[in-house]
Order: sequence, then C-alpha cells, then structure tokens
Amino acid sequence: MPDATPGPVVHDAEYYLLFDQHGDAWSVEDSELDARLAELESRFGAKPNIVHVMWDDMAFGDAGIPAMNKIRGFDTPQSNRMAAEGALFTRYYTEAACTPSRAAVITGRYAVRSGMYNVAFPIEASGLDGDEVTMAEVLGSAGYATAFYGKWHLGDIEESYPHNQGFDETLFTPYNQVLSLWNAVGEGANAVQDVMKAMLQDDPYKLDSQFGATDWVMSMEGGKDRPTLEWKSSSIEDYNAIDPECQKRGLDFIRTNAQAGKPFYLAYWPMMVGFVANPQKTTVARSLLGDGFTTVDTWLGQLMDTLTELGIAENTLVVAHADNGPMVHNPPNGLGMAETVFRGGKSDYWEGGVRVAAFAWWPGMIEAGSIIGDMFHECDLYSTFARLAGATEHVPTDRIIDGVDQTAVLLNGDTHGRRDYNFVYTGNVLAATTKGRYKRVWVADHPGLPGAAFYDLYNDPREVNPALVPFLSTSSSFTTMRKRHELWKQRYPDRPTKRGVPFTGIDNAREETRALANPPIDLSTLPFDPMEYIHHELPWDGLDAD
Repeated sequence: MPDATPGPVVHDAEYYLLFDQHGDAWSVEDSELDARLAELESRFGAKPNIVHVMWDDMAFGDAGIPAMNKIRGFDTPQSNRMAAEGALFTRYYTEAACTPSRAAVITGRYAVRSGMYNVAFPIEASGLDGDEVTMAEVLGSAGYATAFYGKWHLGDIEESYPHNQGFDETLFTPYNQVLSLWNAVGEGANAVQDVMKAMLQDDPYKLDSQFGATDWVMSMEGGKDRPTLEWKSSSIEDYNAIDPECQKRGLDFIRTNAQAGKPFYLAYWPMMVGFVANPQKTTVARSLLGDGFTTVDTWLGQLMDTLTELGIAENTLVVAHADNGPMVHNPPNGLGMAETVFRGGKSDYWEGGVRVAAFAWWPGMIEAGSIIGDMFHECDLYSTFARLAGATEHVPTDRIIDGVDQTAVLLNGDTHGRRDYNFVYTGNVLAATTKGRYKRVWVADHPGLPGAAFYDLYNDPREVNPALVPFLSTSSSFTTMRKRHELWKQRYPDRPTKRGVPFTGIDNAREETRALANPPIDLSTLPFDPMEYIHHELPWDGLDAD
C-alpha cells in the first residue's frame, strides 16, 4: 500500500461548495457522532465491525419492500427484515455496470479515475492498479482483519487479485457469471461461441486456433503469506459450489474474529445468477433473478442471526445493495430482470441503471424502519467505513476521493446526508449530472431542442419528459458544475487502465491456464510482438458497456 501523502483528503470540487455552506453545522454534528462512537468502542473494546454485501443487477424495489415482492413474484424476507430493522435507501447510487461499480466501492473513486470504467470479460489482460488504495488496505492498516469472498470482477492480472489488494483471506471469481456460457452444459448460446461442438454444423472454413479461448480460470483463492491457487475446476458443478463455500467461509471468518476480539471487514459479493437455469425453482416468478437471490437473502438472515448470537450485532454495521440496475437489454432467457419504478437498467445513465435496492443494518445505532431519501453513492462507503474504523489517516491524499463520509445519515437518519450531487459515467464518458432533484443528461437531447435533456426526478422519476423552459435558470449552473468537475480532473488526472499478462503467480496453474498467457504456437517468425496488444489502449466506443 502506498504511503498516504500528508494533508487533507481531496474530494471533488462540488463537495467543497457544500462544505462551505454547511461545514460549521457538520462540525457540531461530528462531535456528537464521535461521542456516540467512542461510547460504543468503550462498551465493546473495539472499533465496529463492517460487513459489505453486494450482488448483481437488481432494480430498486426488488428487495426490501414486501409490496414489491408481491408484484414481482418472489419473496425477500430477510432483506425485508434488514430494511425493517435498519434503513432503506431510496436514492442509493452506483456506477452503471459490474466492474466500474466494484472499482468505485473498493477505491472510493468513480471508476473512470482508476481506469476501471470498462466491464472486464475473460482474458482481457487488465485489472485494478496496485497503486490504488483499497478499502481493505485502509482498514487493514487500522488493525482490521479483512476477507473477500465472491465475484471480484476487477481483473485478471496478478496485482489485481484481491489478496494483493489488501485482503487477508480470499476466494473469488476474476470475472462474472458469463463464464457459465463457456461450459458445454450451458445455454444454446454456446453454439455460437463454438463451444458445444455437437450443436454445430460441419464447417470447412475453420477459425484459427488462437481466436477462441478454450478454457479460463473460474475461481481462485489466496491470502496474506499464502500462495495463489486455482480453486476447483471450470465445471458447472464447481461453479455452483462457489457461493455456498463463500457463504460458509464468510460466517466462519466472522466467528473466528469475534472470538479473538479483533475488528473485521468482510466483503461478500455473491455470484447469485449463473445464467444456467437451476432445475430447482424456488419462486413464483421462476426466474434466474428470483431463484438466485433467494440464496443470498437466506444468507442475510443467517448473517444477522450469527452476529446476534455472537453478541456483536450492536457493534457491526452491515450494508447490502445491488451493484447496478437490472440487465434489461438482451438478457438471457428466463433471467426475470425488468424495469420497476425507474427507466432503464444496467449500463444506462438513466436512474434505472444506477439507482438500486440498498439497506443498512446496525441495531442500536441505526433507527429501525428508517427510510433515507438523501443521496448516497457507493463511493461514500469508503470514506464512511474509514471514519468508523478510525482509519481516515490511511486514506490517500494525493488523488481525488469521491466518497463522502456519510456517518451522519446512517446514525442520525434522513436529511443528515452530505451529498446532493452525482456524476454518472458510461465508460469514460460523462453521461449525466444530478443535483438534488434535478438531472441533466449530456449525451441525449430532446428532438428539436438541443441541450434540453433536463429532468425533475420528483415529478418525472422515469425521465420521459425532458423539459427546457423550467430549467433555463439551472442550465448554466449545470454547465458550471461540469466545468469544475473536469478542470479538477485535469489537476488530478484519471489513471489509464492497468495492463499485464493474465493469470500469473498461480502456484497450481493448470496447463490450460499457462497457455492463456503463453500460446502453444511458435511466435518467433511473426513480424510483430503478439503480446504488444496488452498495453495498447482502444478508444471508448460504448460497445463493452454490458
């Protein structure tokens, strides 16, 4: 972990405007919060534990709200319980897709800043830069035990593995659920990918042997002072074993550290949906989303019960949310994802892509049944967790941290938030800016009215009626916001995507794994370096947004 540069944490320009207006009141509130946290630490003899759960592709309302359960045809009793006993967020924002969302959470920075704005697909030879300072590194520096289990999806280069990014214990998948399509028992789409040979007609015009990957690394494990190992194989059976094993290890990690009296940070990001139908249906909806999430929902109940049984529930914050909106564009058959309250879904700059189901649970600290209407961005977890852990001094100060400390809204409830703005990116393109109830979309216009893509999210939550005249007074303000944002980025430039040879450093690497980085053909006669592609940057074209 790079040493933190002395000085204050650097935020986006918009934060300083809010601080200038409210800083004195925030300072008084912070003193009161510090007293509450000090009393809690005195009672338990340790800083609070932190559990972060993040799953895939779910619309706002699909979990945590019983009435929506009835509408959608699947039950989420434990998520509903978490919301009833804790807080339900109505304006919880994420990045628009998987990899960017995960990068934002773990670094406290919009994904464009770390070069992780593109969704990673198998064997792309890229990943999270080792110079990024992750949440695990910040909390680990403050004495926390750290563990990651589940869908990492932050690259396949060695420095990007989670145990090389600060986690003490890991079991993870480098990519996402699309990998199940690379298996012969997957869906019919495999035929198109030249995997299910029996489904293909004989074709005399063969692709060359280097075009299609024939294998992949589906799951790995590692830890501090422990080797990196492939975990099991790339079979569907082993794929289906990942989440149960992650859930078991997560609860074991909690028990071990609770018994040792050591504060812990657990990140469990489940796979949830495998894109290969489970013959055992568990919901009325009979969808991959509903059936997949029931397993996560059950585990949330086990989590809350375990923390209660161990006597540490009142000293443990649990935050749970989806990583982005539902996959409503070209979904696999039977996925069951759909728009609910908001327009759009995964990869969209519309609210349906970036506004998700989210809850927080902390008995005795978060008021039961809280409904939080303040804006909260997943980046905020970074600064909030650091403050709760007494680890703010380990947050780097040589780069922009987009995460805002939102301890106040967690502990004092609605209207105590410290954010009223959000910048929405698709890839590395700034697509929209939100300020309070108002939103300006930069990449879409109303026909005949250039620059008129303004929306009132209270009166038009589905963003279907762009209006210009009511927003004439805010047009220049939005433009100025954007200028401040981009000028500040010039001072603290975005990092390029980190590139490298994939899947190195695996002690038990199979022959198939080694071949991914070392093609089994003679490269010496080629008039170019076949590995040069790794470090070449392509212009963003939006095609990889899913």
